[in-house]
Amino acid sequence: MTITGVITAILIGIVVGVLGRLLVPGKQRIGMLVTILVGIVAALIGTAIARALGIPTATSGIDWLELLVQVIVAAIGVALVAALMGRRRSGLMGGRRSGLLR
Repeated sequence: MTITGVITAILIGIVVGVLGRLLVPGKQRIGMLVTILVGIVAALIGTAIARALGIPTATSGIDWLELLVQVIVAAIGVALVAALMGRRRSGLMGGRRSGLLR
């Protein structure tokens, strides 16, 4: 992969991550950097899924169906990461402190 391909993947990942985050209802308790990383991974996985489904991914324009698959994968990824990070932060007690620890 060339440097141009890496930069393009990062830029598309940013867009895909933000669009995926907008599709997930409610507030996600994850930062923008995590959203961008999820978007980059979703762009790569979405391209692989699109190729497996037979959607053309190497055309001379914007591949709208491939982009749609990437955004759907990003929305699923953002929802999963937000759920996992929210569960991790709240701990076993649901984020509440007992009276003994105050």
